[in-house]
Parts: sequence; structure tokens; C-alpha cells
Amino acid sequence: MKNLKEEYSNIFQNTLNPLSKRLETFLCDIFCDIPRIDRIITRPKSINRFLDKAAKEENSKKKYTDPLNQIQDQLGARIITFYPDDVSTIAEEIENYFHPIEDQTIVPDSDSEFGYFGKHYILLIPKDVIKTSEPKIPPFFELQIKTLFQHAWSEANHDLGYKSEVDLTSNIKRKLAFTSAQAWGADQIFNDLQKEISSLVAQNSVEKCEKQ
Repeated sequence: MKNLKEEYSNIFQNTLNPLSKRLETFLCDIFCDIPRIDRIITRPKSINRFLDKAAKEENSKKKYTDPLNQIQDQLGARIITFYPDDVSTIAEEIENYFHPIEDQTIVPDSDSEFGYFGKHYILLIPKDVIKTSEPKIPPFFELQIKTLFQHAWSEANHDLGYKSEVDLTSNIKRKLAFTSAQAWGADQIFNDLQKEISSLVAQNSVEKCEKQ
């Protein structure tokens, strides 16, 4: 594990950090004309989170035999937008520019449950952001699309729930689920309001034209 830490630390500093900045600029150029994008963020997976993932086991065996080549989200990007309907618009644009290796819409297992929501892609890193002089360029990056409320909830949940060093009580788990339900509800209401207000604006525009 020590050798892996040293090797990934070197890649993190010398390859992933500068590559992340170029990828962010590339994505901002693609999506600059799409309304209601709050921010575009790219960042390499931190050294500790990479090592934690590399150490994972499945069926009492290591999940990754070659972590540096098998872990696909060493470089991650997030597009944060205002409303759920905007996620579909951005997803269409992504599929125009990239050929997704993986495409997932993540929702809780049951309609009566609340938890993590998000749209995830595994995409090939664009050749335009790669410098041939850089060693060990990962071939893929993960792109997540989230609303503001999905993003805020997932960040807090990751800090309080996912990273927790103790077993969470049933009461804590219910509280986390409750906050997810509130975020989901706020998303739905704001999405509906956006549609209603846009409809009113269009109607007023038509009425003004008719009066002229």
C-alpha cells in the first residue's frame, strides 16, 4: 500500500491536478450557452479516498487487483444545475459530445425511500485536454449531473453518513432520509414553479403582441 500511495501521490500532483484544470475549462466552453448551470467543478480523487477505494473487498477478496488502471473516477467532474428538468438538457448535450462508457441514473431502490439521487457518466477524457508529455493519463473520468439540492444533500450526507466512523442509529438514518425527502420535494416544487412562471411569461408576451 505504501508504494501505491507514493505512486498515486505523484500522479495526483503532476498529472491529475493540471489535467483537472484543463478539463474544467473544456467543459465550461461546451456548456457556456446552457442556462441555469450554477457551476462546473472538476477535481482529482483525493489520495486518501483513492487508497480507501483501492482497499475495498468483495467476497473476502480485493475488489481491485490493479487500482491505478481499474479505478475509473480518479478524475471527477460535476455539473450543478438549478432544476431537475435541466439535468435532461445537460445529459443530451453530453451525449452529443461524448460517447459514454457507462450511464447511470441513480435513485433509491424503492419509490417509498429517499436517499441519493444523481446522473452519472463514465466518459473518455477528450484528446483536446491531454498533453502527450504527461505520464499515466487515466483514460476515463466520471461526470455527475446534480441539482443544487441534490448536490447539497449528497455533500452533507457524505460527510455525516458515508464517512462516519461509527454505526449509525436507526434514528440518525431516518433523519438523513428525511433531509433527502426535503431536498427532493424542494426540487419538485422549484421545477414546477419554473414551468409555471415560464408559461406566464410566454402568455404575457403573446398578449402584448396581440395588443400592438
